[in-house]
Amino acid sequence: MSAALEEFCGSVFWNASYLTRPDADLPVCFQQTVLVWVPLGFFWILAPWQLLPMWKSRAKKSSVTKLYIIKQVLATLLMLTAVAELALVFVEDTEQDPLPAVQYTNPSLYIATWLLVLLIHDARRFCLRRDSGILFCFWTLSLLCGILPFQSLLRRALQAPISDVPRFVLFFISYGLQLLLFLVSGFSDIAPETKEITKKNPEVTASFLSSITFEWYTSMVFKGYRKPLEIEDIWELKGKDKTQAIYTVLEKNMKTAVRKAQAELEKRKRKKRCREGDPDHGNNMSKAQSQDILVLEEKQLKRKKKGDKGDSGPRKDFPRGWLVKTLCKTFWQNLLLSVAFKLVHDGLVFVSPQLLKLLIAFVSDEESFAWQGYLYAILLFLTALIQSLCLQQYFSLCFQLGINVRASLIAAIYKKALTMSSATRKESTVGETVNLMSADAQRFMDTANFIHQLWSSPLQITLSIVFLWGELGPSVLAGIAVMMLLIPINGFLVAKAKTIQVRNMKNKDERMKIMSEILNGIKILKLFAWEPSFEKRVNEIRARELKDLVNFSYLQSISIFVFTCAPFLVSLASFAVYMLVDENNILDAQKAFTAISLFNVLRFPMAMLPLVLSSLVQTNVSTARLERYLGREDLDTSAIHHNPIAGSAVRFSEATFAWEQDGNAAIRDVTLDIAPGSLVAVVGAVGSGKSSLVSAILGEMENIKGHINIQGSLAYVPQQAWIQNATLKDNILFGSELDEARYQQVIKACALLPDLELLPAGDQTEIGEKGINLSGGQKQRVSLARAVYSNADIYVLDDPLSAVDAHVGKYLFEHVLGPKGLLQKKTRILVTHSISFLPQVNNIVVLVAGAVSEHGSYSTLLANRGAFAQFLNLYGSQEEDASEKNTTAVALAGDEEQGDEDIEPCVEEGPDDVVTMTLKRNASIRQRELSRSLSKSSTNSWKKAQEEPPKKLKGQQLIEKEAVETGKVKFSMYLRYLHAVGLWYSFWVAMGYVGQYVAFVGTNLWLSAWTDDAQHYLNQTYPTEQRDLRIGVFGALGVSQALFLLFATILSARGAMRASRVMHQQLLSNILRVPMSFFDTTPTGRIVNRFAKDIFTIDETIPMSFRSWLSCFMAIISTLLMISLATPFFALIIIPLSIFYYFVLRFYVSTSRQLRRLDSVTRSPIYSHFGETVSGLSVIRAFGHQERFLQQNESTMDINQKSVYSWIVSNRWLAIRLEFIGSLVVFFSALLAVISKGTLEGGIVGLSVSSALNVTQTLNWLVRTSSELETNIVAVERVHEYTKVKNEAPWVTEKHPPHGWPSKGEIQFVDYKVRYRPELELVLQGITCDIGSTEKVGVVGRTGAGKSSLTNCLFRVLEAAGGTIIIDGVDIATIGLHDLRQNLTIIPQDPVLFTGTLRMNLDPFDQYTDEEVWKALELAHLKTYVQDLPEGLLHLVSEAGENLSVGQRQLVCLARALLRKAKILILDEATAAVDLETDHLIQTTIRSEFADCTVLTIAHRLHTIMDSNRVMVLQAGRIVEYDSPEELLKKHGVFSAMAKDAGITNIETTVL
Repeated sequence: MSAALEEFCGSVFWNASYLTRPDADLPVCFQQTVLVWVPLGFFWILAPWQLLPMWKSRAKKSSVTKLYIIKQVLATLLMLTAVAELALVFVEDTEQDPLPAVQYTNPSLYIATWLLVLLIHDARRFCLRRDSGILFCFWTLSLLCGILPFQSLLRRALQAPISDVPRFVLFFISYGLQLLLFLVSGFSDIAPETKEITKKNPEVTASFLSSITFEWYTSMVFKGYRKPLEIEDIWELKGKDKTQAIYTVLEKNMKTAVRKAQAELEKRKRKKRCREGDPDHGNNMSKAQSQDILVLEEKQLKRKKKGDKGDSGPRKDFPRGWLVKTLCKTFWQNLLLSVAFKLVHDGLVFVSPQLLKLLIAFVSDEESFAWQGYLYAILLFLTALIQSLCLQQYFSLCFQLGINVRASLIAAIYKKALTMSSATRKESTVGETVNLMSADAQRFMDTANFIHQLWSSPLQITLSIVFLWGELGPSVLAGIAVMMLLIPINGFLVAKAKTIQVRNMKNKDERMKIMSEILNGIKILKLFAWEPSFEKRVNEIRARELKDLVNFSYLQSISIFVFTCAPFLVSLASFAVYMLVDENNILDAQKAFTAISLFNVLRFPMAMLPLVLSSLVQTNVSTARLERYLGREDLDTSAIHHNPIAGSAVRFSEATFAWEQDGNAAIRDVTLDIAPGSLVAVVGAVGSGKSSLVSAILGEMENIKGHINIQGSLAYVPQQAWIQNATLKDNILFGSELDEARYQQVIKACALLPDLELLPAGDQTEIGEKGINLSGGQKQRVSLARAVYSNADIYVLDDPLSAVDAHVGKYLFEHVLGPKGLLQKKTRILVTHSISFLPQVNNIVVLVAGAVSEHGSYSTLLANRGAFAQFLNLYGSQEEDASEKNTTAVALAGDEEQGDEDIEPCVEEGPDDVVTMTLKRNASIRQRELSRSLSKSSTNSWKKAQEEPPKKLKGQQLIEKEAVETGKVKFSMYLRYLHAVGLWYSFWVAMGYVGQYVAFVGTNLWLSAWTDDAQHYLNQTYPTEQRDLRIGVFGALGVSQALFLLFATILSARGAMRASRVMHQQLLSNILRVPMSFFDTTPTGRIVNRFAKDIFTIDETIPMSFRSWLSCFMAIISTLLMISLATPFFALIIIPLSIFYYFVLRFYVSTSRQLRRLDSVTRSPIYSHFGETVSGLSVIRAFGHQERFLQQNESTMDINQKSVYSWIVSNRWLAIRLEFIGSLVVFFSALLAVISKGTLEGGIVGLSVSSALNVTQTLNWLVRTSSELETNIVAVERVHEYTKVKNEAPWVTEKHPPHGWPSKGEIQFVDYKVRYRPELELVLQGITCDIGSTEKVGVVGRTGAGKSSLTNCLFRVLEAAGGTIIIDGVDIATIGLHDLRQNLTIIPQDPVLFTGTLRMNLDPFDQYTDEEVWKALELAHLKTYVQDLPEGLLHLVSEAGENLSVGQRQLVCLARALLRKAKILILDEATAAVDLETDHLIQTTIRSEFADCTVLTIAHRLHTIMDSNRVMVLQAGRIVEYDSPEELLKKHGVFSAMAKDAGITNIETTVL
């Protein structure tokens, strides 16, 4: 071989002696052949693929750019140099002997190569990314190989005159041109046509270099640094990463896989059947049995197959094992690529320790040549660089795989939800399905990120052990044994920690429950002065929580301690065993430091493998759940035909349908023909199958036999209106185009105009989830409007009039449904309970038990004297009677709608005696009046809430933005936290960490001294005492390192607990002391969030972040210190590197934080949209809008995907830059070691370079922890913000009221003014009046007249803006709030109860004896009820008193007041639905028990105050009338007008 090559070049090909001298060089022949052919070979193998676009591409060529021209010119020049060289050969050839063959072949090869380069440049114009990666790699290789001839030509030229000038010049010209081409191809070449695409996503046009270094992302990082990123700033996804593209592929693969899996399932079942012996075959049927039964039998058989073992098994069997295969098939390219990158990376990981070994050998060896050292340094740098490029590409691919798997799974789940059969729907709740999306798809995403560790970890472990065996022989096993031992210890600690965590979650939930109760009932707490009692309750729970927390932290400290000990214990065990096994074993630098770097490599896979395995186990569970869900039956609509039949819109042909395949038929043998344009009413008793009939038309039921033929499009109005979380207008349009005229017409017909005036933004009002801000009737009308607007051919209306008032129902029937309505030309199928409309319909279908008992027009059916006629006779008369009453009730209450059920449902209850019916009816009318006034007040408050936000929100937005966006969190926040921890604690924790790292440096220096012994005792026996000393001190230093750390972590656990306690205490006591106005302007959710999320962050996340930040920081400092000790010049290099590091970090942190926020903001719409879709499934299907909803889901997903993708890239962008700094640190530590070779020992070099190899990961971690800490410290700021809110007046002051005050109960208002908040108008505008002792005064006035403000003033919930209130001669503004509030009593409007015992609700401070409590209960008419309870007074009241009726709650409030029995009672009359009986009880009790007290009644109904001594009439904050009721009625003033409205003419009529 070499002989042939020597003949080919005419000189020596290889001679080893060229290398064994200080000025080593390679033979010329080697340079001319190998170094030229390697890059060219690489190029010719891969380049032809780059020409494919020229033939394949359908696209037009993109236009010529400057960069393209430069590239082509340079390539042409290169070709010219090659041509010149070839010409030169021919010229010389004629002059002298024939030249060696290489002189001809090389220039010819080059000419062909440069031609190919020109072609590739041109071919790339067909592609979006015009830059070729292969070319870039070729330029790099070519330049690297060219360096060797380059230096040897230079050295020759410097030694002697140049022999061959033309070739010398041509080589340098060609090298220079290649260098230029290399530089040029680093830039992205963007054609003018693709400018727009590039704006949306620069990645698609980025050059190869820019792609592998993520340089294209830099502009985003800059943008994020300058201003907080919004979702609009984030670049679009690439086409192939969009949800739709991914899902299309997945779906195709899924279909085939599921089909196979189902076939397997059939096999499994058949086997099972054979085993059990199938009873189904011995079915001897007589021929006489009808065909029908046969049909049914067949169906059941089929069903048996489908539904497997029926109900015998706990869960049905399902197609298994197809999901993972499908995912692999879908994402195979990604998987393959990442495997390739990971393999290269894993291989290079083991190259560094070997190079380190060579480098140490080089430093220890006097005879070695300098060029070897430089070569090693450069190789170390290159391996580090390539390793980091591969690793980042690998990570990028893995995370991309993760988000794509998640996206495709969510899309699949969503699509499945849209096509599920109703039987399948029953099997899983909406919550469970959303959980599949959030938890299970997320789990797949997390697993996909690390799936390759499954093969990579074992590979790395095996290789490490092989290399270590080579260094230390069998003694390696000692080290590995130590590692194995640590795994179960860690497992045990984790399990312990988990139990504590679970216990703590319970405490946390309990505390949050109380907190949200406190915040919801804060008004009661204030009025009763009960804050201290509740504060104590919360603090007790918090104390338990903190105790658990500190135990958890101790466990954590121990596991950190174990983890820190690990690397040092491993090396100690291995080295000690190695030395003790054999006298001749001497530990030298090469062995020690190579072993240490290999142990460091081992740590990561060892830690990862168990994690990956446990996450796989969890994913396995998720796989089963997803397979069960996605492999279920789809909706089978084969029984719904769409054949054109003249004169029929909907035709049932012997249709029998059931809800489940094996279920009982809900509709039996229905044969019906509905003519186009007719109005058909479907009536029947409850459970007669009316709704089932509707579902059958919509195709939501399982067909048993027969079919339904439908001609034309459907619109559907369900019984329970389904409202989307969108604007009112969007709800009505429902994806159709807007036709303004028709839209207005529809709104008017559906009686929505008055509602639009009420809503704050008209039809642009955003409607909350599930239509939360609309009343029941409004929802129903919106739902109807949606159907009417859709302009379909057939309308299926499932009792749309049940939720609306009678008069509204009438209006809707006239204007929409009836013969004169908007839909008169359409086919309408109306399920109804309302008898009054029946005479006006064309056809009535009467259902009994799922079958049609009769059908025909109203008159026909009456004449038939069938079921229908009886039905009418029973209810008809009362219906008339009721509807009249109804109209009067409605007229009284004004045109306001009630969310209550209408009366008609009473009709359904079947034959009941007439008396109870009428009673029910009257009760329900009363109920209606009550609820109407209720809904009025609630709509008003809603309106208020709607009008307030702009002002209020501005304030809050500012606050929140402040906390989020100031790029750097104020340093004061860190200090504030450390203060809370305690400055001594903080100081000693820091000292502990310093101690640990001093010991760490000590350990390493001792090791390097130990390895230098090998040089000192070269050919002597190694003294045993020296050996024991070395091992002993090494061990002691290692242990002290771990002990310092233990000391620091345990201290920090105590400190962190202290901080948590202090901060929570401050927050709680302050929140309980802020004035009521704060709670009115701040949503409860926001305050609860401070107690939940922010306190959690302070409890658990911040201490962790602080600790890991400190240890990362110290680790980096100590590493740099060790390198500088070895080579002092390194200190100069640290400065520029740390400046670069700092800038990268600053830019990254602000961008990353914002991206995390965008991710969480864009994630919740996915789930809420899904929940909404599932609940409105039948509507979406009926309208046929599945496609639109799929698209909406895809676009919601894409928005979230792009923010996650951006976040992933930002992490890679950072990592690659930091790893570059790491590589530079390695390079410089090696280079400086080589330069100062003579002065250094091998040990110190090994120490310096092996620490440098470790620094990269730590640099990465430091950034992560910094950004985490900065994100989390915001919690301190947010909590602090609420500890600074202004408090109300002090609870207790120096001045106490006299004992037994108020004894008489006289109240004087002196020119009293008050306003709610400083910026608002006065509510009470100067009130002056006297209320005598034991007087009963009623306060009346329209809404907003200031009645409730009056109570607030007496309790000083509102402080005076002017004037005074004097009670028994004491000005109430001068005493403490608790002194005031404990001496007044109030029975509040809405009865608020708290969780806890009944006794605690009556007397939270345990001030009264049990006898007194029972007495109060007896007076409140609750005694018998409470005595019957098993726990009596200790009966637990559930949240908000849910387990008591509203009336009972009201009575509990009365008992509270009776227990207090103060001299002044304020009765804020309950508007809530208290039944008249309770109301009567309360009134009589108050009259008898509080006869000797002053009673102020704030009345909403006039009946209650007609027997007061005097009545105060308020209007717009002033007293307009104040006299006895009799006088006021005679006066014909405001009061008598109100009385007339209420139907009160004289006092006598009002006695209840």
